Amino acid sequence: MVIVSVDYGDVRTGLAACDKEERLAYPLGVIVQSKAEVLAAQIAEKCKECGAERIVLGLPKNMDGSEGFRAEAVKAFRQILADVSGLEVVLQDERLTTVSAHTYLNMTNTRGKKRKETVDAVSAVLILEDHLARRKRETQ
Repeated sequence: MVIVSVDYGDVRTGLAACDKEERLAYPLGVIVQSKAEVLAAQIAEKCKECGAERIVLGLPKNMDGSEGFRAEAVKAFRQILADVSGLEVVLQDERLTTVSAHTYLNMTNTRGKKRKETVDAVSAVLILEDHLARRKRETQ
């Protein structure tokens, strides 16, 4: 199944998708939008374009597993996104994905404006890869 993942941010939101076989996750890009309803409509359009059947939304948790104010904002956005897209929206723990994304960008020597435009999409790829690995473990 084609799945789209979302690294939700106040201003920039990263998107990634996977192939139908759920083997390869790849970045779809970054949407710069601060209005939740408009952002949800833009994500829904991207999902439609790539034939997505599910959306995975990164859930920011604290290192101890607790949830803070940012997690509440993501949960509120989840409902908006589900209503607008008509797709199932599942939450995926996104602890350390941004740190890992920065590490990958350091390894590829991606700097400046390119880095700022890329880090959220790379984070979305990592969120999706974690989700796909979890799905694979659950079906074994």
